[in-house]
Amino acid sequence: MWLSDAQKIGVALTSFGVLFMMLGVMLFFDGALLALGNILFVSGLTLIIGPQKTFYFFARKQKLRGTACFLGGILLVFFKWPFLGMCVETFGFLNLFGDFFPVILTFLRQLPFIGSFLSMPYIGSTLDRLAGSRPSIV
Repeated sequence: MWLSDAQKIGVALTSFGVLFMMLGVMLFFDGALLALGNILFVSGLTLIIGPQKTFYFFARKQKLRGTACFLGGILLVFFKWPFLGMCVETFGFLNLFGDFFPVILTFLRQLPFIGSFLSMPYIGSTLDRLAGSRPSIV
């Protein structure tokens, strides 16, 4: 898979955004780290898929509740309510990106060590139920 230079920068920005958000949560919801992580994540996502596709992704009718919660959570973090903002933002994130979880789970199951762990009887069935994936016919 070939990425353009802008997409490579977007992957780096998104990765740093996730890192800063995780650090912000681990450091007892530090508002500055969470705000920086949010800015990096959204700007990286825009660089990866492009501004027009980003707008269409967030503006789809079936994603409006997730978009409102995600952006509302970001605003709450900016307005110094980091814990409540992250709760609202997580709800919006799950509504926006929840459709990708079965795809991510399928990809992780193909990895050498992680795949065998995720395919164990109780773990596999629990993850399938949480991700909403259905067993393949093939």
